[in-house]
Amino acid sequence: MSDTVLIACPHCHTLNRMPATRLDDAGQCGKCKQTLFTGQALHLTSANFASHAERSSLPLLVDFWAAWCGPCRSMAPAFASAASKLEPRVRLGKVNTEEEPGLAARFGIRSIPTLILLREGREIARQSGAISSEDICHWTRANLGRHAT
Repeated sequence: MSDTVLIACPHCHTLNRMPATRLDDAGQCGKCKQTLFTGQALHLTSANFASHAERSSLPLLVDFWAAWCGPCRSMAPAFASAASKLEPRVRLGKVNTEEEPGLAARFGIRSIPTLILLREGREIARQSGAISSEDICHWTRANLGRHAT
């Protein structure tokens, strides 16, 4: 990462500039004054997706899921746990494929759950099927290390 990073607020989705060395300090949004890191996965929609996937400097790990999907429901606690472990270096978000069919189509989602790791709007890795929190963290870190900028 460069000396300064852009971080999209998880609450109002405004971009905030922050020194990379201060990521661990949590930070506060300049607009809404809420914390920039919550340790929780975001609910991503077509309205806020670009702020987090394309404009933010942080890599984004997206869980494409649906409420009717048993494996998706069983992986949800693992994904939530991974969010608290991977922030502030990686932002995690969830896309409900039933509510956001356009985003699912854009990424060619054919099975769920599917994890897609994005950096600057580009896909760098994909994993289909339910996995544990530890495996989510290991897979994410390994792929970020392979695709370091």
